Amino acid sequence: IIDPALISDPQIFIWAMTAALLSAALWLNFATSIGAPVSTTHSIVGGVMGAGIAAAGFAIVDWGTMAKIASSWVISPVLGGVIAAGFLYFIKKNIVFKDDMISSAKKFVPILITIMVWVFATYLMLKGMKKIVKVDFGEALAIGFVISIIVYYFAKPMIVKATLKLDNSRVSVNTLFTIPLIFSAALLSFAHGANDVANAIGPVAAVYAVATMGLAGMKVPVPKWILAMGGLGIAVGVATYGYRVMETVGKKITELTNTRGFSIDFSAATVVLIASWLGLPVSTTHTVVGAVIGVGLARGVKAINKDIVKDIVISWFVTVPVAAIIGGIVFKILMVLG
Repeated sequence: IIDPALISDPQIFIWAMTAALLSAALWLNFATSIGAPVSTTHSIVGGVMGAGIAAAGFAIVDWGTMAKIASSWVISPVLGGVIAAGFLYFIKKNIVFKDDMISSAKKFVPILITIMVWVFATYLMLKGMKKIVKVDFGEALAIGFVISIIVYYFAKPMIVKATLKLDNSRVSVNTLFTIPLIFSAALLSFAHGANDVANAIGPVAAVYAVATMGLAGMKVPVPKWILAMGGLGIAVGVATYGYRVMETVGKKITELTNTRGFSIDFSAATVVLIASWLGLPVSTTHTVVGAVIGVGLARGVKAINKDIVKDIVISWFVTVPVAAIIGGIVFKILMVLG
């Protein structure tokens, strides 16, 4: 985002990163208070950019990187929406709209679970486990496939057994997706949380590196206590303050069911995986919201709350510039006080 080498004074660099963290925290807390699902990554990016500009001028910013980030405002929600709508269409065509929905569910639900596990396992091998096991995309796909096949042989009899107590109705089909939905939501939360913690503690790690070793702009080991602090913070935040954003995404955009929720989680994981492979900059937050809008639009424009969608899109576009402005102001204040 910025070139740390252009800030020669370590103390100024520390103030800049501190300002970036404070600006992101201020903006995210305000956005959360009004239920706006904005990107943590973009908030941090904006804060770092604004503080960097205030410290060393516009030349410090990598504008190519910023252009890629701006492109994710379109790429993320569009891909999320298209894949989620397509996946939901597949479920409806092959299960919900069949005369014998239960028989179709016995056939397709285990397959859908298998595909979901394959996607998530591949993603976790590439991202979540990269510090433990180094694998390329092809190897991650192969490992994920093996795991998914094993899961299939466990899931198939469980689904068949569950259908014995269900009647031939859409309510029953939705019931079948309860456990897969919870499982997919947990995995997506893990992936999203890992990404957000990494972005949030980036400036903290940079400050620590400069303060302890005098290193700026170099890759240095991140202490475990910093990672733990970030993980604890995101967990406490979700538990105590996340309900506002949950309400916006889960209730206010469109009506969600288990099958729609499963389609959303699957879409988000797929988009993030493909984007990681292709090197495309995407926001998990934007992808999930785009997927929610996509499953809503699959039922028609009237199925979504257009006012809420408009407010969300506006909040996305102002996140980086607002966080940047706050970052610049906070940096100047810290310099005066310091």
